[in-house]
Amino acid sequence: MKVALEVRHMSQVTELTQGLEVIGPQKPEYETILSEDALAFLADLAGRFAPGVKQLLAGREARQAMVDAGQLPDFLSETKDIRDGDWKILGIPEDLRDRRVEITGPVDRKMVINALNARVKVFMADFEDSLSPAWDKVVEGQQNLKDAVEGTIEYTNPANGKHYQLEENPAVLIARVRGLHLKENHILYNGEPIPGALMDFALYFYHNYRALLQQGSGPYFYIPKLQSHLEARWWAQVFAYTEEKFCLQPGTIKVTCLIETLPAVFEMDEILYELRNNIVGLNCGRWDYIFSYIKTLRNYPDRVLPDRQQVTMDKPFLSAYSRLLIKTCHKRGALAMGGMAAFIPAKDPAKQEQVLAKVTQDKELEARNGHDGTWVAHPGLADTAMAVFNDHIGPDMDNQLHITRDVDAPITARELLMPCEGEATEEGMRANIRIAVQYIEAWITGNGCVPIYGLMEDAATAEISRSSIWQWIKHGKHLSSGQLVTAELFRSMLKQELEVVREELGEERFNGGAFDRAADLFEQLTTADELAEFLTLPGYQILTQETVS
Repeated sequence: MKVALEVRHMSQVTELTQGLEVIGPQKPEYETILSEDALAFLADLAGRFAPGVKQLLAGREARQAMVDAGQLPDFLSETKDIRDGDWKILGIPEDLRDRRVEITGPVDRKMVINALNARVKVFMADFEDSLSPAWDKVVEGQQNLKDAVEGTIEYTNPANGKHYQLEENPAVLIARVRGLHLKENHILYNGEPIPGALMDFALYFYHNYRALLQQGSGPYFYIPKLQSHLEARWWAQVFAYTEEKFCLQPGTIKVTCLIETLPAVFEMDEILYELRNNIVGLNCGRWDYIFSYIKTLRNYPDRVLPDRQQVTMDKPFLSAYSRLLIKTCHKRGALAMGGMAAFIPAKDPAKQEQVLAKVTQDKELEARNGHDGTWVAHPGLADTAMAVFNDHIGPDMDNQLHITRDVDAPITARELLMPCEGEATEEGMRANIRIAVQYIEAWITGNGCVPIYGLMEDAATAEISRSSIWQWIKHGKHLSSGQLVTAELFRSMLKQELEVVREELGEERFNGGAFDRAADLFEQLTTADELAEFLTLPGYQILTQETVS
């Protein structure tokens, strides 16, 4: 059933509030989030800004075509004056100056409570890579965040009766919206699905900005998967319009942008400049960055990556990325956030010791480089990460903005594009297959944050896994065992590893899931002639086929 939006209690219904249709299943408890006023604001944004998304996505395709044709990414000559200019961002609010450890996770109700209660500075509530955006999860996630901002969020586990509620002094809340490539199929504007990013931004802002400002905080956002400063400019226009519409001081909305695409690393100064009124920092989204390296350089046989387990932050192209982000941010007065520790605490003491040692090593590298903070995926790792950054930042400082890296030699495009040494192994390929199948199965059945083999995986993991094997097939990569990687070899391994997954999970779980469908999607994407932009795009069609049919 289509529900046409009508705004009856406004003095004038503008053209921009016409044509918004909510076609997702309606429940009485959704009325608060999908209120007429909130939807009117969303319709306003969609009318003004949705057309620009199509242009930006077309720009991505055009730039990729140039790279495919042989023009490697590089710093832009037309924006050299911005990179050379002497300017800084507007400023950083008090409650965002110390972000030495942040926890990330989906907007599940229990997760929101546990994350806000964790011994961290910030919780990034995720509508993107760790959320499978089923209609109910998206709407209920907005309600969960609204309740969290109001301090009323509670949850009782129906299985064991355990009760969860907020403790005093919870972490600062930042909402990560969906990327520009993702649509929301359950809300149409002029008959077309709206950008998921606009829905996530509009509903979170509208329902929470007043309460957040009254608490001395504000409407804070993470923006993912930017590929150019033109996309940053689009967001800056959304923020400026929103602030003016709600009579807020320019710069009230604050954002942190993830630099998790290869094109964006060449435009970090420009991204900061376009968003200078609103931005407070950049983040090394390193797992998606690895995927983007593969995707962007997919036509280059000399830049094929090895097993993903070997692609660590000490590799030259990733080290250059991290150091350039820090230098760029600190020059402009912005924070430079590090990447994710995806480990899960282990029950076995010996394994737990290994986990904590790996986390410590990773975080020490980030802290020494000059990052102002880092990410963890599990509350059990917060203390370990915090100890590392406490040692480097100390009790009297909030961050490491004083580390300028001015003595570093200029980081060149050659360093950022440098090939990565390492082997492609049969063990690594089989692990990729098992992990990707399990993650895709979870995603298309509504779960975007999945513990697999001791790691908390999100969509970036499956993207690396499938694109890496695609790359090996395309360029005739040989495994360390001497086997040529072909589509036939992949299909054979996929069949074998599906049986391994069946044995690991048990017949009941396997037969009750969607593993065959996940394997079919994985095979289609990995053996296709062209590398698909995102597996979540066809995955979303599977996820939403019943609710929008």
